Amino acid sequence: MSALFAALFTAVATFELFMPSLMPEFGSPSPVVMRVPYNAPVMKKGELFDVHFEHRRTLIARGTVLKPSDEAHRAAVNYDATRRPPTASRVGSAFVLYLICCLILTAYAQRYGHGRLKLMRSQIGLYVLMVAVLIVAKLMLLFTELPPFWVPVAVVALWVSLGFDRRTGLLIDFAVAFFVASMLHFDVMLLSVLLTRGIVASLLFFNRKQPRQMLLAGLGGGFVAIVGYLSLTVLFQAHGGIIDDLMLGYRSQLIACVGGGLLAGLLANILREPAEALMGHVSRSRLLDLTDIEAPLLRKMATEAPGSWEHSRAMANLAEAAAASIGADSLLTRVGAYYHDLGKTGQPEYFIENLAAGQHSPHDELSAEVSADAIMAHVVLGTKLLRAGGVPEPVVEFAYTHHGTQLVEYFWRKYREHDLSESERPLEKSHFRYPGMAPLTKETAILMLVDAIEAASRTITPPEHSKFEEMIRRVVFSKLAAGQLDDSGLTITDLRIMSARMAAALVNMYHGRIKYPWQRDKDREREGARAESSQPPASSDPPASSDPPASSDPPASSDPPAPSDPPAPSDPPASSDPPAPSDASPEPSAPSDRPPRSSDPAQADEVNSGQEAAKQDEPSTQPLRED
Repeated sequence: MSALFAALFTAVATFELFMPSLMPEFGSPSPVVMRVPYNAPVMKKGELFDVHFEHRRTLIARGTVLKPSDEAHRAAVNYDATRRPPTASRVGSAFVLYLICCLILTAYAQRYGHGRLKLMRSQIGLYVLMVAVLIVAKLMLLFTELPPFWVPVAVVALWVSLGFDRRTGLLIDFAVAFFVASMLHFDVMLLSVLLTRGIVASLLFFNRKQPRQMLLAGLGGGFVAIVGYLSLTVLFQAHGGIIDDLMLGYRSQLIACVGGGLLAGLLANILREPAEALMGHVSRSRLLDLTDIEAPLLRKMATEAPGSWEHSRAMANLAEAAAASIGADSLLTRVGAYYHDLGKTGQPEYFIENLAAGQHSPHDELSAEVSADAIMAHVVLGTKLLRAGGVPEPVVEFAYTHHGTQLVEYFWRKYREHDLSESERPLEKSHFRYPGMAPLTKETAILMLVDAIEAASRTITPPEHSKFEEMIRRVVFSKLAAGQLDDSGLTITDLRIMSARMAAALVNMYHGRIKYPWQRDKDREREGARAESSQPPASSDPPASSDPPASSDPPASSDPPAPSDPPAPSDPPASSDPPAPSDASPEPSAPSDRPPRSSDPAQADEVNSGQEAAKQDEPSTQPLRED
């Protein structure tokens, strides 16, 4: 891939040299705009070799009749003659330079880039955007008289900062500025201005949730580029010439510095959605459309797998809160929660949340191997249904990453305990692993955690903050121990913040309510019935006399007196109903009925696996914490 795009960059940079119709000649109109890059040639004066440096740019407008008597025309034609015809060594050298840059970008994307940037489709989309900007730059240089500072190089850096991260945007800006400067013999002034403007624009793009800020970021980069350009001009030429430059109008270098930044911000805002689509992202408007619960796929899930649908809705609220707490894409996470379990519509009865109370589970009659296959099939089926339904790939990614490559431990244990002795050919542990891939983004990793946490939260009684915290830490630890979060980009700080946020959200989700009067009446009736059923039977023996002895003298015999019969227990009061609580001080009741359940048998024992992992690595059950 790097070699392919390096070849494309080479073709864009040198294609006019292979076209005889674009070759300038004296006495004929110039077919293209002719430019001589900024340079400082050493000039010889007389026989004393007195030298000086001449700083200038030469620009011949398209259609100008070239005259050999004109010094600027001679300079432009002579410069073009040094590049024609293009030799194999020169073209090959340009290809090698571009290939080195592409290899650096690809290696960075695969090893250190944002999670989704590691995907091939995202890298291809990024290279396509770079090629598009280079084509625009080449056309501007050949067919317009605008200064080269007008080239909107910073637009790619802004797109990448919006879609991935700011560090990748800075690296892309270096690469694109290098490619554009190579078209003008690596003009040092042009390269400096383009780098300065792109870097500053990326740094000034603070809030990625407000793309309109890209316009202000590009404008800010342009003003900083003016300062850099004036500093270099004074450094090279010992004077700035600000007034003379501004008098040139649209050909002014200073206006071009600001205009190029403003143009980059404007294009980044206008073409944001197609650029995001090329980089593998989904626009906000498309995500909002996918949240419509009347969408065909969501209606299908609500109808065919209602338990799984309610589980997904509860997950969406929790996942959105967790993503927002660490600055991840909360809307994308919510949409992924809605659609991630769509594959359960194929065989909904194999998942416990879709069974009615007391309904027979088909797993009771199946072997562990068949049950595991039925559970894992929802990952593959969900991916197929989402792609067939035209759902964007970043949302489809939630379907095949929310279980990662985890082990379906429940059926693996069942196989080892019951089916292993009856199996003709023993199965490996890999046969009981989900056929997906570990999360590559923060959003998909958040959903993996929330999937297990939301299911396990239904087993927490009473719903106390400390119990939720302990459960969440065990789930997080089990995922870390299994290596499922290695490539997600989540940091220890992110996990700590999310754990606290999810614990608080769960406490609020399962909050208590004041009992209604009819509920209090029912409670009193039950208490009364319980008291009546526990009332002991009355004794038939007559009560012992309680008269005192006739004399207080001790008996003559030394034998101990015979014990008297114990008094019979007194009858309980007629009514044992507790007094009804007054309305002035109502007592909060427990949360509403929350039947403990899990989304599938494999998910149900994720907390147990986390407990076993914690016991192996830590002798106590103290939750994992960040020092």
